[in-house]
Amino acid sequence: MASGYLPGSAVSGDLIAELAARAPKVGANSGLWPGLTIYRFTGPVGPSWEEIQSLSLCIVAQGRKSVTVDGVTYRYDPFHYLVLGSHLHFQAEILEASLSRPFLSFVLQIDPALVRQVSSDMLERRTTAFRSRDAQAQPVPPACVSALDQDLLGVVLRFLRAVGTGTDRRVLAPLYLQEMVYRVLQREQYARLLSLAAAESASNPVSAVLEYVHSHLSEPLTVADMADLVRLSPSAFAHLFRDVTGRSPYQFVKEMRLDRARELLVDGDFTVARISKEVGYASVSHFISEFRGRFGVTPRAYYDAHALHRELDTQRAEDIGRTTLG
Repeated sequence: MASGYLPGSAVSGDLIAELAARAPKVGANSGLWPGLTIYRFTGPVGPSWEEIQSLSLCIVAQGRKSVTVDGVTYRYDPFHYLVLGSHLHFQAEILEASLSRPFLSFVLQIDPALVRQVSSDMLERRTTAFRSRDAQAQPVPPACVSALDQDLLGVVLRFLRAVGTGTDRRVLAPLYLQEMVYRVLQREQYARLLSLAAAESASNPVSAVLEYVHSHLSEPLTVADMADLVRLSPSAFAHLFRDVTGRSPYQFVKEMRLDRARELLVDGDFTVARISKEVGYASVSHFISEFRGRFGVTPRAYYDAHALHRELDTQRAEDIGRTTLG
């Protein structure tokens, strides 16, 4: 029997019952979980234009559906699921549905950061796969269809059951959501799902971290904290960060802190102790030591030198002004 072929499956029947119970009205039923929409139709529906904003997993429990994107038609049913990229305008058609056997399906939006996190946990050494030159050189497919197997079907059912109760919703549903992404990545969708997640990302994750660090220099910043911002493991994030910047996260953040300290010294509004605190150093002596190591002088000497330059520049400007007036 081919993988993903599930006729008569008890799990498949349970999924039909679960969706039927959670989709009381014809059309779209939402509100059960952020980004989750369950659909019920009692007859075929002709082609209609639809839009989707986020990377999405689409599974049919009963009936058949087709989606046409850029002239290419993707058909899926209880034996196949569909992954759609973000910001798509497409035609959708319900091909098979009736009163006795209504069309039942769900669409779940997936955070691309979760795809990166699960991917990095699976293959940490491939953390840059989603942004490699080869991946960027290939056109990103707007959609892809794959066989639905018992493992993915099972976790989908567990997820839907978990979102219905308070404790399970808080504790188990996020874990099942992560497992869903893992199951998809295990199959032939690995490279395609990463490509779609990368296409949705507004910016490089390292850029997002650097922007955050720049505005939070006064706070403690660990590699684990930075990795958590983009949902990567610390090891995966460190590899990616060095790949992009050529430095370790620790070294780069230290340089950002000291460069900011130099700017504050030049402004001349704060004491050395205050500047040390503003750029995230708990110890003034440690700050002074690292500042000297980077710039060759103490913060006080750096300030005095710039203050002297400012005085000389002011004096020079005044002299030029007097000469001109004379």
